[in-house]
Amino acid sequence: MPTATWERLPEARRSAIVRAAEEEFAAHGFSGGSLNVIARSANVAKGSLFQYFRDKADLYAYLSERASLRIREDMEVRIRDLDWAQGFFPTMRELMVVWEEYFHTHPLERAMTAAVNLEPDGSARHAVRRVANEHYLAVLRPMLLAAKERGDLRPDADVEAFLAMLLLLLPHLALAAHNPGLDPVLGLDSASPQDRVKAIDRLMAVFQSAFGATALTSSRGEPVERGLQR
Repeated sequence: MPTATWERLPEARRSAIVRAAEEEFAAHGFSGGSLNVIARSANVAKGSLFQYFRDKADLYAYLSERASLRIREDMEVRIRDLDWAQGFFPTMRELMVVWEEYFHTHPLERAMTAAVNLEPDGSARHAVRRVANEHYLAVLRPMLLAAKERGDLRPDADVEAFLAMLLLLLPHLALAAHNPGLDPVLGLDSASPQDRVKAIDRLMAVFQSAFGATALTSSRGEPVERGLQR
């Protein structure tokens, strides 16, 4: 995270550096971005960047933190607005739709999410994903634990496995519509919002079948055997 020197900078100077860095990394990824371009765009010396951050990974992590916080704050408002009394899985389905739609109207957050999740360099990827994952887990783990406490999940539901799957799914939902070929199966890259919602419905049905307390039934009203039943 930033050094004390960064905190002493005038707000206008900090904002210029952040804006330049976000534009560069959103366009080219973290390891593909140029510190020279950032320094030139922000009208600062390149060497001064290392007075503000210990190294490049520290700068990457800081920008990942900023983007993650913006997304988290927006989503927490949406989460509070949803009607959780209708049941966990119907509401989670609505949340997944809201999440997917969010990235159609927030291009910077979408680009930063892509930079975090598609980063090819191992050390850069570790720095940015560690930060982003902390925010995912801080929001999702309490939701799942509360759902299990209420009886919305099976008593033997593996909450950590559910979490791990959501950590894979959420970035995929955020990016698939904007990166042709990322989803070759469900149609999440469709131009039709209705097609994307249908794909989300299919995914949520799998989660409910695996973790939900309510048994699924077939079209004939017969119980469907759970594939993950212990």
